[in-house]
Amino acid sequence: MVRIIAFSLLLIPGIFAAIGIKLMRDSIFDQFHAIFIHTGIQFTVGLILFVGGLAFIGGFVVHRDRKRNLVQREKRQKQREISNGKEKV
Repeated sequence: MVRIIAFSLLLIPGIFAAIGIKLMRDSIFDQFHAIFIHTGIQFTVGLILFVGGLAFIGGFVVHRDRKRNLVQREKRQKQREISNGKEKV
């Protein structure tokens, strides 16, 4: 039951992102939908839907990886120290 809920939580933003891609594509190829006043508004709404859906899915994956300790924080910290010139010996 929990997996179905988690799947639906990822499915809904995925659908929004797909609708956003479709709206952007339609505005580029001059297929105008009546609910929008101008094709620029249609493209902007599509871009917002796409970026919002993609950001939600990406945030979910990062949160899950941090929760399961799959993100190696020590390795990132060492890379920052090396790039700053503070290499430990």
